[in-house]
Amino acid sequence: MAIYIALLRGINVGGKNIIKMAELRKTLEQLGLLRVQTYIQSGNVLFESDEDEESLRIQLEKEIENVFHISLAVILRTAEELNFIAHNCPYTADEIAEAESMSDAESLYVAFLPKEPSKESLARLEVLQTENDQLRTKGRELYLLYRHSILKSKLANNLPKLDVPATVRNWKTLSKLVALANAMTESSRL
Repeated sequence: MAIYIALLRGINVGGKNIIKMAELRKTLEQLGLLRVQTYIQSGNVLFESDEDEESLRIQLEKEIENVFHISLAVILRTAEELNFIAHNCPYTADEIAEAESMSDAESLYVAFLPKEPSKESLARLEVLQTENDQLRTKGRELYLLYRHSILKSKLANNLPKLDVPATVRNWKTLSKLVALANAMTESSRL
């Protein structure tokens, strides 16, 4: 059995695509997923399954559309992958501290993608980098560092122009998801 983290794209943001987490948990449990838990309202779900990532992704997207009438992308990572992402941030502690000192909001984010974007698509995004808005890629993740605000960033506003869907989480959320996934992993060993 693998522990998965499902990151739903674009729910409960700005009053659109509303899904109550209790209803989402119940729906996913009815699919046969085990130990389902959610974290905050932005569509973060942890669960156990022995199915492969692609089958799960398709199944989750279809079920969410059938039950909640919302068509969205589901991005999946295993607990091991999420730990790797968190422990391999390409920004130094000094770079992050500098960005945080210039901002009243979160500075470090990760955009999760179902697969690597094309080089052409990524190049269109990379040209939007500035001293204040930076991105570094590692496989299916884009690490984003904002020295002011993600809300005012041209780089962030152009993420939908990638040739694959992306869902973004701030570092605080990523860290909490890692902790929850690790707790699930530890409890399954007992």
